[in-house]
Amino acid sequence: MGGDHGVSVTLPACRNFLRSHPDARLVLVGMPERIGIPGDDRMTVVAATEVVGMDDPVEVALRKKKDSSMRVAVQQVKDGAAQVAVSAGNTGALMAISRYLLKTMDGIDRPAIATQLPNARGGATTVLDLGANVDCTAEHLLQFAFMGSALVSVLRDTGNPTIGLLNIGEEVIKGNDTIKRAGELLRAADAAGALRFHGNVEGNDIFKGTVDIVVCDGFVGNVALKATEGVASMIGDFLRSEFSRSIWTRAAAVVAYPVLSAFKRRVDHRRYNGAALLGLRGLVFKSHGSADSLAFEQALARAYDAARNQLLDRVQTRIALARPLLAPGAGSAPSGSSTQENA
Repeated sequence: MGGDHGVSVTLPACRNFLRSHPDARLVLVGMPERIGIPGDDRMTVVAATEVVGMDDPVEVALRKKKDSSMRVAVQQVKDGAAQVAVSAGNTGALMAISRYLLKTMDGIDRPAIATQLPNARGGATTVLDLGANVDCTAEHLLQFAFMGSALVSVLRDTGNPTIGLLNIGEEVIKGNDTIKRAGELLRAADAAGALRFHGNVEGNDIFKGTVDIVVCDGFVGNVALKATEGVASMIGDFLRSEFSRSIWTRAAAVVAYPVLSAFKRRVDHRRYNGAALLGLRGLVFKSHGSADSLAFEQALARAYDAARNQLLDRVQTRIALARPLLAPGAGSAPSGSSTQENA
């Protein structure tokens, strides 16, 4: 029911997803009169009488709309009726509802949002956090690294992916106190064999594919995500504008079109849609609110792969192994710093 387009996007995406995943089943949560008859015995409908609006405050979604499609969907995961929930709705509300119903794993203070951004190697770099936590302690960033490592091990079947800490330079002495302290914790974890820490990386390393995972706070990560999404749109606008100009610019555009189209497809954020809410005791994936049918189908496929490959168990295993490094009280902020969460 959520997102900018609702059932006009989600229903076609569900049908397309099932065509390519014959062993999958979907539970459609929302208003039956708007969903209609699914027309496929692998799709069932669970009724919900309310919808969380994209502009609804978190308090409204969490405390007043207790029969919203978003809340009922996450409840399906909690009750074991579904293995993973996917929503294109209000991000803050989804995080708050998921955290309230599913709770966080032992050793994790805050869930993080993780997704993939395309890189020059032809693959993708996993980045977290992408907006759940604006202000983070060094210990939070260490927790994100362990969760991201588990996610990538599922997505790529990679045993020990490389991790970079986003900074203003590669040198150890650079960055604020939080980043320097996070670097120390990550180097200690690497020395203990708990994960592979590459070191500090810069913003361009995300798109170079220097490392498998880039860890940062939610403010920085969200800015990087939005910048990436704008690239494909900019190229599309450029191609359309050049074809509408003089015969000479149209001729130049024709020559450049194959290269620009291939690049546009590579950086097309729709192909990477579907962000995992990591650190919860249940699987929840967030689709972009403006997703079209192709993008929402990609989010379903990513969530399906996570459930099929037991992402939840892998995250729990990695966190359990890392527990000696995640000391009690590790999530507490140093004096004078903020730990406000952007719910």
